[in-house]
Amino acid sequence: MIRTVLFDLDGTLADTAPDLAHVLNLLLAEEGKPALPYETIRPVVSHGATALIRLGFGNVADADLERLRQRFLAFYTDNLVRQTQMFPGITELLAELTRRGLNWGIVTNKPAFLTDPLVARLPLPSPPASVVSGDTTTNRKPHPEPMLLACTQAGSQPAQCLYVGDAERDIEAGRRAGMKTLVALFGYISKEDQPERWGADGLIRSPREVLDWLGATHG
Repeated sequence: MIRTVLFDLDGTLADTAPDLAHVLNLLLAEEGKPALPYETIRPVVSHGATALIRLGFGNVADADLERLRQRFLAFYTDNLVRQTQMFPGITELLAELTRRGLNWGIVTNKPAFLTDPLVARLPLPSPPASVVSGDTTTNRKPHPEPMLLACTQAGSQPAQCLYVGDAERDIEAGRRAGMKTLVALFGYISKEDQPERWGADGLIRSPREVLDWLGATHG
């Protein structure tokens, strides 16, 4: 029986792409480069700041990459919740999980200095039982270490946990930890991705389908 539902943050729990796209284009403008369309940036958001820098600037030298990454993070800190909001249906899902006696948490590769203030400003219907950021543990997803810490914090065994994410690393991390996994198809999935090949226990097109999946497995 599932007791805890864990979520990736960017692209699963919260729609952060508008703010991250805005920040990337601020940086491109500062560097004298043209802006990129939102549709180009959105699928890359789940892969983090470095991937976004490479999208905007190509293969830059390590020193330039780190300079641009630090500038990107500075811009993002100032634009953290400009347009970010939870995906439609997430609020209702979290409320229903709580009503059913399940707890929930977050496991993200986003660093804690961004995760914590972002989560604090989201209109969550109940507090998370666990928030594990990309620098909370020695290893990040796809390593299972952050997943296992989240289980411990939530008071559940891995087999009692379900992880919902929108990237292959999410599913790999959940599987390696011994959890059930679902792919959030409403997240930041590119045309090149093949989520049906990631080995998840299911694919969902809306947050509500988490409840359908739980009902089917618990019924």
